[in-house]
Amino acid sequence: QQQLCSEQQQGVRRFEEEERKIRLSSPFFVTIHEQGEHFKRMNEDSLMHSPEFVIKPRSHTVWEKQCVRLHCTVSGWPDPRVVWYKNNVAIDPLGNPGKYKLESKYNVHSLEINRCDFDDTAQYRVSAMNSKGELSAFASVVVKSRFRFKGPVSEYGINFQIHIVDKFVVSFGREGETMSLGCTAVIYPTLNRYQPEIQWYRDDVLLSPSKWHQMQWSGDRATLTLAHLNKEDEGLYTLRVTTKSGYETHSAYVFVRDAEAEVEGAPAAPLDVRCLDANKDYIIVTWKQPAVDGGNSILGYFVDRCEVGTNHWVQCNDTPVKFARFPVTGLVEGRSYVFRVRAVNSCGMSYPSRVSEPVAAMDPADRTSAPWTGQIIVTEEEPAESVVPGRPRELQVTEATKNYVVLSWKPPGEKSLEGLMYYVEKCVSGTDNWQRVNTDIPVKSPRFALFDLAEGKSYSFRVRCCNSAGVDSNILLCTDIPAAPGKVVPTRNTDTSVVVSWEASQNAKELVGYYIECSIEGSNVWEPCNNKPVNVTRFICHGLMTGERYIFRVRAVNAAGLSSFSPESEAVEVKAAIASPTPPYGITVLECVRDSMVLAWKQPKSIGGADITGYFVDYREVIDGVPGQWHEANIKAVSERAYRVKNLSEGQTYVFRVRAQNQAGVGKSSEVTEAVEAVTKPGTSLTPSVTFYRDIYNT
Repeated sequence: QQQLCSEQQQGVRRFEEEERKIRLSSPFFVTIHEQGEHFKRMNEDSLMHSPEFVIKPRSHTVWEKQCVRLHCTVSGWPDPRVVWYKNNVAIDPLGNPGKYKLESKYNVHSLEINRCDFDDTAQYRVSAMNSKGELSAFASVVVKSRFRFKGPVSEYGINFQIHIVDKFVVSFGREGETMSLGCTAVIYPTLNRYQPEIQWYRDDVLLSPSKWHQMQWSGDRATLTLAHLNKEDEGLYTLRVTTKSGYETHSAYVFVRDAEAEVEGAPAAPLDVRCLDANKDYIIVTWKQPAVDGGNSILGYFVDRCEVGTNHWVQCNDTPVKFARFPVTGLVEGRSYVFRVRAVNSCGMSYPSRVSEPVAAMDPADRTSAPWTGQIIVTEEEPAESVVPGRPRELQVTEATKNYVVLSWKPPGEKSLEGLMYYVEKCVSGTDNWQRVNTDIPVKSPRFALFDLAEGKSYSFRVRCCNSAGVDSNILLCTDIPAAPGKVVPTRNTDTSVVVSWEASQNAKELVGYYIECSIEGSNVWEPCNNKPVNVTRFICHGLMTGERYIFRVRAVNAAGLSSFSPESEAVEVKAAIASPTPPYGITVLECVRDSMVLAWKQPKSIGGADITGYFVDYREVIDGVPGQWHEANIKAVSERAYRVKNLSEGQTYVFRVRAQNQAGVGKSSEVTEAVEAVTKPGTSLTPSVTFYRDIYNT
């Protein structure tokens, strides 16, 4: 112990001496000093500690297409190096862009798995290692299907096999056009008049037949017709063909471009018009800003309404509103309406958006919640005392402009609160003068619109619950325009597409999503990559020109508006990404003598987009069924698909594997061969066998 302390003291003295030298010679001595102070804070006893898991990752069970995040907290000195494994294979985020995301901050380490599928069901291991030792922790992830199949299930006593052929591919359409997507489903064995379950999804949301989505099944082909394309139709489409024996899926992305504007320079149409809150006095209409502004900033939006059953459209606002929410007033109680939105800039007006779903102008409390059965059931119980309501939850601004604000909230968490109503109060920021807005009658619904606010002033709001008694308040801050996204990183994908990823906007409230734009390097002409906001930080941009160099930028959007653009990415050339090759297969022993064997194999099924530059052969000895360590038979890669492994021990048994190499690196190993004994076998001849091998394997 004394010797260990002495060594530690000597190490500290050497560190201080080196720090002093660097302080005198380097202009960055302040940074070095801060680093030394960090070391002292993290290692107060000046001793080395092996890794220790303060918090271990826990197992998860999730539905397919969901995301899962594994966390752990690790201590130790020096700081442990953390590596994540899936079934004992190290996870490489760069090898699967967008699939895995690793983070390490303040000794907290996390692994995020996006869009989980069945292949993600595995045991995950996190390994922490430093100079004092290594420690691992384990967690399991189970991905469940919403379609429950417990192995092959027979239907009519038959196990069906499904094969999807003649598949639809990435497609591009324009607003107003009609597009059809289709696949042929080959089901074996074939039964007359047998129809599997056919389902279509957009962005993992099940589609229902409507005038916009027309679905057909013609005996062996499933077709989805998108009538009158709108930007809401953009997304990832998936066909799922299901029998009781299992199911198969196929997916491809559909892009919808803006229609040509009636006036040159006019913006594109808004999209995704919805009615968030419906009351007898007003209906709050929301929408998403278009990706294309026509080259001029959008000045605002006009909202139109139409009573269901008529074709008479009425403009709801005289001046354009900039916020992507608007409370429509002047409605007739009990009648149903649909809405549409138009964008305007200095050049002109956009086309109208797709109309919203119909909604009735009435309070939620007045809506029919259950059918009348004609029966009245009376139960006897002890009367309960009046309960003081708690404070409302999740008070937020759903609309904020220069002269009005719309608030919404959730009732208190307590159950069985009779006669719950609300009072809304406002206060000019910087003062303590609270004024009740609805002085006459408390409101029953958990939303309220405040009009006639003083332009330019900042307000705070609170809501009080009441029944027989009870108060509390909650002060609210307004929603802001989101900050610009962070660093944008493009990576090669195919010869017409690029994978773009970026850092999320910080502290963005009620984020709607992101718009991505691309530009050929040096052109300064920007084109939208998506017309529908994406709510993830990774997107595949299709339809690019092969061989051109592109740069990308991203901006965020919420109800308050569009953020500024992110910094432009570095330029990337559009061409197929290079990956390491798949394993070789079909390994054959062509010749076997007492101290050597000649192996041959087939080229990998996928060469990774680059020519194979060579192969590596590994072998290991098997003694009494127990395999030994692997050894490289060739240090330098061989270009032929045949190789003689030399210096084997006569009478011993060996197994072999082969790896292929290209510009991206060495791929995974092939399957291990069966054990072969190193003895001379009569009738083998190297030259004829290799000649025969080349004739067969080069075809």
